[in-house]
Amino acid sequence: MAAPIRLLEWVFAVYFLSHIPITLMIDLQALLPGAGIYPESLTELLQWYAVTFRDPMMIQPPEWFKSFVFCEAFLQMPFFPIAAYAFLKGGCKWIRTPAIIYSSHVATTLLPIIAHILFHDFSKSEHLGPQTQRERLILLSVYAPYLLIPLLILFTMLYSRQYNHVEKRKKK
Repeated sequence: MAAPIRLLEWVFAVYFLSHIPITLMIDLQALLPGAGIYPESLTELLQWYAVTFRDPMMIQPPEWFKSFVFCEAFLQMPFFPIAAYAFLKGGCKWIRTPAIIYSSHVATTLLPIIAHILFHDFSKSEHLGPQTQRERLILLSVYAPYLLIPLLILFTMLYSRQYNHVEKRKKK
């Protein structure tokens, strides 16, 4: 049973390690548009992404979306290297509670994003959003790992014997 948990820990570590540059170089541009902070190549990368995947939320984010990016920057980002370390090392029981808090928070923020992708009328958006069901599903596929992996972290922390070990007391 230890091998599947170790594999999951590696998946979680890669998730957190990859999330650091994505947050710093791409996601935070939604909070700091046109501030001249980012090199042209990164702003072009964001533009390419937004056009290719029809994601107007990253180019012209609604206020509610900005609040999620703000949480990502100031609540989640400091956690990423800590979680990456814990999962790379493996078996760090102290990560359980912070990982439960993180994964619950992220799953909660992804639900409105997914609902927005699936049901919002993007025809009124200044920047082109998904128009067909196929385009909506493609955009959804970009966001889905950020829901699925946190849910996997949550269930691992809650149900894995390695992270949810209850000590038995000895009878006198």
